[in-house]
Amino acid sequence: MYYVYILLCSDGKHYAGLTKNINARYQNHIAGLSFSTKYRLPVTLVWVGIFANKDKAAAFEQYLKSGSGNAFFKKRLV
Repeated sequence: MYYVYILLCSDGKHYAGLTKNINARYQNHIAGLSFSTKYRLPVTLVWVGIFANKDKAAAFEQYLKSGSGNAFFKKRLV
């Protein structure tokens, strides 16, 4: 299984990511071990999607990071 997730960072912005182990990855974000959110702590997990296919998960993550994907998750997911 592959997980696409969205975090809400302390600066009010969202971060989308992809992982195989959501618990370990979230703990890394909380501990400040992730460069992407290191200076935006604390972070809150606000959404998780589960995918069986890595390619589809990666494509959805990239979509969320696009302008239209950003608008989609702010309107529909968060």
